[in-house]
Amino acid sequence: MSKRALLLVALRRAAPEDDGYHAAYAEVRALQRADRVRWEEVLLRPELDAWAADCLRGLAAGEDVQLGGLGEFVRLGAGRPLALECDGLRWAPVIDHVGPHRVDYGRPPAGPLTPSELAVWEVRLADAWGILVQRHRWHAEAVAACVTTIVPLRPAPGGEAVSAAARRAYGAVAASLPDDPVLLALALVHEFLHVQLGALLDLVPLHRPNGAAVYHAPWRPDLRPVGALLQGTYAHLGVADFWRTEAASGAGRERAEREGERWRAHTLSAGETLLASGELTDYGLEFTAEVVRSVREPGGG
Repeated sequence: MSKRALLLVALRRAAPEDDGYHAAYAEVRALQRADRVRWEEVLLRPELDAWAADCLRGLAAGEDVQLGGLGEFVRLGAGRPLALECDGLRWAPVIDHVGPHRVDYGRPPAGPLTPSELAVWEVRLADAWGILVQRHRWHAEAVAACVTTIVPLRPAPGGEAVSAAARRAYGAVAASLPDDPVLLALALVHEFLHVQLGALLDLVPLHRPNGAAVYHAPWRPDLRPVGALLQGTYAHLGVADFWRTEAASGAGRERAEREGERWRAHTLSAGETLLASGELTDYGLEFTAEVVRSVREPGGG
């Protein structure tokens, strides 16, 4: 949250003559004094980080940036609020299908959704939440604590389900709606780990800035820079763990064992590539070594 507050201060200094922004900024400060809970809700909206960073970049490039949009964040958040509960664990995300500042996830967004479409989303998310709570409690607790927003996406052209996360949208997971609630539960785990690693990278540099070097990622046909490979490796650690736990629970054991072994091998290979790359910082080497250890010794604590 302090990062977002600093971004807003930086915008005020970068555009001292923008009356619209200063009026909206005054609203934010008034909230900070009068309603701390509401102020935190505004600053923690996932899209605020991306919006502020884009505005700063645009101002630095001499572009005509509309900063009055900050006022839209002060209003009650757009979207459909949900209250999902299973075995005493509550998750209250918002389905953001109409927000004015939805982040670009590299895939077409879905929406605005009709009431019947939103009802389907609520049912499917409730089913996925039940799977996470009952079979993946550790992941469910992390999702409940940190994922505040679900952004609906359109499926791939062939109808396949897709999901995504954005580096500057902490707290949001974007996904299309698969028929299988297990796959939706998996998407929540997978994409949240991308979000989680992004937050860590705000605090600790794990690798050098991406350069010309690219590396093989077992799950993609194209070569990837070190940062993207690290992101994929960490997220797929969660995928391998998800399927291992599914197999242990007896749910769809054959598929779970097959997928678990596949993603375990992919994650281990990518982790070893990272360790040999020479592009990780000392923190990055320690972090990646722990990822590799976790893959080799699943469930070892």
